[in-house]
Amino acid sequence: MHTLSELRSGALRGITRLNLSAGLTELPPEVFELADTLEVLNLTGNALSTLPADLPRLHKLKVLFCSGNQFTQVPEVVGQCPSLSMVGFKSNQIEHVPAASLPPHLRWLILSDNQIEALPDELGRRPLLEKVALAGNRLRALPDTMAACERLALLRISANAFEQFPDWLFMLPSLSWLALAGNPANEGLEAQRSLTGQDTPQVPWADLTLHEVLGQGASGVIHRVTWQPAGGQGVSAALKVFKGALTSDGWPHSEMSACLSAGQHPNLIGVIGQLQGHPQGLDGLLMPLVDASLKTLAEPPSLITCSRDVYPAVRAWGLDTALRMAEESASALAHLHSRGLMHGDFYGHNLLWRQGSGLMLGDFGAATPFDPADEAMADRLSRIEVRAWGCFLQELLQHLQAQPGDEAAITALAHLRDQCMGSVALRPTWHAIEAALQAAKEKARQG
Repeated sequence: MHTLSELRSGALRGITRLNLSAGLTELPPEVFELADTLEVLNLTGNALSTLPADLPRLHKLKVLFCSGNQFTQVPEVVGQCPSLSMVGFKSNQIEHVPAASLPPHLRWLILSDNQIEALPDELGRRPLLEKVALAGNRLRALPDTMAACERLALLRISANAFEQFPDWLFMLPSLSWLALAGNPANEGLEAQRSLTGQDTPQVPWADLTLHEVLGQGASGVIHRVTWQPAGGQGVSAALKVFKGALTSDGWPHSEMSACLSAGQHPNLIGVIGQLQGHPQGLDGLLMPLVDASLKTLAEPPSLITCSRDVYPAVRAWGLDTALRMAEESASALAHLHSRGLMHGDFYGHNLLWRQGSGLMLGDFGAATPFDPADEAMADRLSRIEVRAWGCFLQELLQHLQAQPGDEAAITALAHLRDQCMGSVALRPTWHAIEAALQAAKEKARQG
C-alpha cells in the first residue's frame, strides 16, 4: 500500500500501479502526475463518492478498483477513460449504473454487494465483455442485449431477486462459470437441500480443539482441529467456519447447502459433520484433513488473463497423468450433476494435486442447485459446465510433455476439447465425455 506522503513527494513517479487507502474523500490531484505510466489505480477502502471530471487524463489506465467506498452510482466519467478494461465497485451503496459509465473496452466488471435493481442495455454492447460479478444486488432481470455478449465466460448473479432466468443466458457461446444460487428462483430447492443436510452428523463446538489456520477465503476460515467425540478417539480434521457475510460468489449459506448435498466421491473434498454451538452462532463444516503435500494446481486468473487460470511455467506432465486428471475431474463433475449441483467455479485453482496422486476438487461458493428431474435445466447447466471442463482439458494439453506414440491419444483429446468448447447445442454429455476418455486411454496404451 502506498502513502499520500509518497505520492505528494514525487517518490512514486513512473509507477504503473498505485494502491491508495487513506480515508480519501476526493482523488488527490498528484495522481495525475502519473498519467504517462499509471495502468492500475486501486482506491479500495476509502470514503469516496465521486471521481473528478478529468479522470480520462489517466490515458493509460486499464484497471480501476473503487471497492469499499461510498458511491451511490458508478460515475459517468469512468466510461470516458480510453484504455479502461476492468472496473470494480464492489461493496458500495450503488443503486444506479448509468449507460455512460461503461467504458468502450470493458472486459471485467465487478459490482457485487450493492443495491442495483437494473442494468443499462449498454452493458450488452460491450463486445469485449468477458467477466461480470453481480452477486448480492437486487436484480430481477438482465438486459436482453447481453444475449450478444459472445465472449462472456464468467457471470455471478447469485444472491439477487431473480424469479426466473432468461433463456438466452444458457446459449451464450463462451459462458463457462455461472453462479445462480440465492435467488427466489431456487430458494425452495436450497431450503430442501438444507433440510437434507440435517442428516449430516452434528459436531459440538466443545468437542473440537482448534489449531493453526490452514487457509482463508472470502466465505470463511479453515482451521486444523482435533475432534474428540464423546467416548471416542481424537481425529484430526479441517474445520471451515463461515463468516456469514456476502462474498463475490453469493451467500455462505448457499455454499454450505451445496457442500452438504454434494455427497461423497473420491475426488471431492467431502463433509464429515456440521458444526453445532459456535460461540458466535456461526455455521461451520468439519471436513477431512487433506494431505499437506497436495497443492493447488494453478493460480487464479490474473488481471491479464481475466477468466483463465495462471499455471507455473515449469508445470508439466505426461500423457498418463493428463488422462488421469481429465478422467477424475470429469467423474467428480458428473457425480455433482447427478445430484443436482453445478459447481460453477471449476478451475485448476480449485483443484488440489501432486504428481502421482489423485485430484481433489473443493470450493462450492459458486455452486448452483437444480432439480435433476427438470431435464431441460439439468441439460442447460451441464452444457455450461462441460465448457469449463473443456477449458481445463485445454490447459492439460498445453502443459503436456508428449512422447513418441502419444499422437493418436492427443488427437482424440484435442477433438474432445473442441467438442466441449464448441457449439452449445453440440456439446457432449458427461457420459459421452467419460466414454471418449476411455477411448483415448486405449489409444495411449496402443501407442
